Amino acid sequence: MAKKKNIQEDLSTEEKIKHAAAIVFQKKGFAATRTRDIAEEAGLNLALINYYFRSKQNLFNIIMEEKIRTFFKSMLPLLLADKLSFHEKVKLISKNYIALLLENPDLPVFVMNVIHSDPKHFARITEGVEMVQHSPLVGAIRKINPKAKFEQFFMNIMALCVFPFVMRPAITEISDTINKDFEKLMNERIELIPKWIEAMLKVK
Repeated sequence: MAKKKNIQEDLSTEEKIKHAAAIVFQKKGFAATRTRDIAEEAGLNLALINYYFRSKQNLFNIIMEEKIRTFFKSMLPLLLADKLSFHEKVKLISKNYIALLLENPDLPVFVMNVIHSDPKHFARITEGVEMVQHSPLVGAIRKINPKAKFEQFFMNIMALCVFPFVMRPAITEISDTINKDFEKLMNERIELIPKWIEAMLKVK
């Protein structure tokens, strides 16, 4: 019984640390967050964070990987569904991905680092996504344009969702409007991206 209780306490402590870290990373960003900030948010001793996760970087990596896995697992049933139209699927991808990025502004940089340092590791994180290439979504793309390639569609929708977040530090310096209305502009893109994608697919 004592062993089981200790395991439950360990899991509870780990989850408490991850929950606190996610809050602080979102609020301050990775660079400005101190391990001590996470400990204070979790109401735990600083030594416990070092004991369970070894470093702020390792903790950040674990949280980001979990978010990516959760995101792709939640999206797969929607992408593979027969009843949703192409427009609805593209809008759902955009809506969910942009919501994830608004909540986790450091995620794009994390993903880029993982892709460049260990592409196979990223493929493992997003396991199951390759199923989309053989889904009704591809058939819907071909109905719009028989010559259209799924790979181009995939790259375009990722770029339209992610690029503003990657470039945010630069573009918000250039434009006060973008800086003030960034979230509003991103939410507007949820309606615009399906229209842009459909327009691009129609190009012969």
